[in-house]
Amino acid sequence: MSQLYPLKFNPQYIEKLWGGTKLSKLLNKPFPSNILIGESWEISDVASFPSVVSNGFLAQQTLPGIIKIFKEELVGKKVYARFGNKFPLLIKFIDAKEKLSVQVHPGDSWAKKYHQSLGKNEMWFVVDADHDATTTIGLKKGTSKEEYLKALSQNNIENVLNEIQVQKGDAFHIPTGRVHAIGAGIMIAEIQQTSDVTYRIFDYNRTERDGSLRELHNEMASEVIDFSEIDEVKTAYQLIENKANKLIHTQDFKTNILQISQEIDLDYQNLDSFVIYLCIEGQIRITSKKRSLMISKGESMLIPASVTEVTLSPLTTSKLLEVSM
Repeated sequence: MSQLYPLKFNPQYIEKLWGGTKLSKLLNKPFPSNILIGESWEISDVASFPSVVSNGFLAQQTLPGIIKIFKEELVGKKVYARFGNKFPLLIKFIDAKEKLSVQVHPGDSWAKKYHQSLGKNEMWFVVDADHDATTTIGLKKGTSKEEYLKALSQNNIENVLNEIQVQKGDAFHIPTGRVHAIGAGIMIAEIQQTSDVTYRIFDYNRTERDGSLRELHNEMASEVIDFSEIDEVKTAYQLIENKANKLIHTQDFKTNILQISQEIDLDYQNLDSFVIYLCIEGQIRITSKKRSLMISKGESMLIPASVTEVTLSPLTTSKLLEVSM
């Protein structure tokens, strides 16, 4: 019988020029309110920011370290066969007080060739948004590569960007090759492949702390942008209480959303994958193998593949994102 149990990790807080204070004020992240934190890395196998376990006998062990020990027991047979000792997903909360740079991420083949990395297929779930907040996803319909490059050369790139209004509860899939920029006043949960490869296209002439303009990567970006038209950028979904509702499923991750008002039992025996919970509202007691842990709004938890039966007991009506491979 596996020794593994539901795992919590110490979040890692990353200062950003565009960061704010919502992670502290709305998600109760414990950092001083005068520090502008843009990202809380919840579960990470990125070499520079490996997650560290915070509970149980594996406390103080890193995520890369426990994968090497437990292998398929932690991630599942099919996941381990595909990724080996590399955890395939990176989970974040992002607080954009100011809008982020216009950017794009490459796919797997390009990222492997030029960066020895996975690509960066991702999704966003809007945890909070200011009134009239907007975000950029894709290019305006009909924008060709030639028109895009012309706008770029004339410093008019904003004229070809597809900007949409955003509200709490919205969900978006950002596949590789899709131009995007998180707008000001938005806080999201982000699920993505384990990659930190970003090509910055435009950054509103912002400067680094030393006064230098932020680096752009337009030669590479122009090679990986997908110029095909997008019918709908916002993901429609159902929210039936006390069951897993499909949110965004891709070849790299599958995310469901649950609104829980009563105790429910979940069976993962046929999944052959780890499961990640992100609590986006409320507070839930999670019980498995006679162990109970609380997860509150703004917290995350990794359910190992060997833990196949889980009971969720909400203290109040709560919402979870459920992520697997």
